[in-house]
Amino acid sequence: MVGKNADYADVVEWRRDIHAHPELQFEVHRTAALVAAKLAEFGCDEVVTGIGKTGVVGTIHGQKRTSGKAIALRADMDALPIEEETGAAWASTTKGVMHACGHDGHTAMLLGAARDLARTRAFDGTAVVVFQPAEEGGGGGKAMVEDGLMDRFGVAEIYAMHTEPGLPIGRFTTTSGPVAASADGFRIRIDDKGAHGASPHVSVDPLVVGANILLALQTIVARNVHPRQCAVVTVGWMGGGKAGNVIPQSAEMGGTTRTFDPATRDLIERRVTEIAEHVAEVYGAKATVTYKRMFPPTVNHPDETAFAVSAARSLVGEENVKADMEPLMGSEDFAFMLEARPGNIMLIGNGDGPSVHDARFDFNDDAIPFGVAYFRAIVERRLPLK
Repeated sequence: MVGKNADYADVVEWRRDIHAHPELQFEVHRTAALVAAKLAEFGCDEVVTGIGKTGVVGTIHGQKRTSGKAIALRADMDALPIEEETGAAWASTTKGVMHACGHDGHTAMLLGAARDLARTRAFDGTAVVVFQPAEEGGGGGKAMVEDGLMDRFGVAEIYAMHTEPGLPIGRFTTTSGPVAASADGFRIRIDDKGAHGASPHVSVDPLVVGANILLALQTIVARNVHPRQCAVVTVGWMGGGKAGNVIPQSAEMGGTTRTFDPATRDLIERRVTEIAEHVAEVYGAKATVTYKRMFPPTVNHPDETAFAVSAARSLVGEENVKADMEPLMGSEDFAFMLEARPGNIMLIGNGDGPSVHDARFDFNDDAIPFGVAYFRAIVERRLPLK
């Protein structure tokens, strides 16, 4: 059974300390230093800093190493550029930055598991604990993979966990296959001829062109994407001009696209460009499209997902672990690690409360014993002592 023990207070203290001192993207210097110091204190066999710029990796050898296998556990360390509104005693001390996505909890739980694994070493092989920077839009997972994470530490499989508001404490959920969408971004600039607002006939109004491009982009999902495929095309901002009596010479808009399927991803990129350029051409204007692929879909591997589900069920029972959750349209840059090695990302219940990326969100410390136990179970059950 999972429950709070004498170590629980330590993990809470670490979590709240990290929460009070949030850092953005790759600038997680204080957090990385804290993690590295704790791993050394726990007696990890190796502690390496600077992987993927500011990532930290610790290795823990089991009582036996006859399996020759290394299993990695990953947590993310970075925060978000949001002004905190929780009112907690441990609220952010850095203006405009807060842990609004639970990464403080992920890091603390993995530290708790690392301490337990280093203390007992009740497994046959090597546990690799991975603390990643820049999950929030910076591509820290990609940076760590490109810096040799998998090969350098001999990683065979990798597992991660993410907090899920609305899911009760003590429950887990995941799925095999796509679990989070790709995330791409686009920017469209419309240029032609401005004019006085009283003389629209001598202009090619980029705001009118932009408005029609925005509406036409909505037909991509409705009329181009196969009905069985999930996809999102969102224009999040649009602007141009500053005066009510002036038709500007240019206008811009930007947005995001999400999908799970590589072919659909290609289709959407092509159609965004075609629609913008051709609609602008109809009006006699010019549209320039900048399209950036940022994060691939996060795809859980079937065998590793089945194992992760069994590990969670060993802790909380079959009824408290859902193995066929609906995929999320949000993105997760653990995707890069799952492209490099088989593995799974599991969602852990955070209880009722605000959603992630909300200024009122706070990680629920009651989830800590379940997260620590889950990480530990992954290693001990995947690398059992004979």
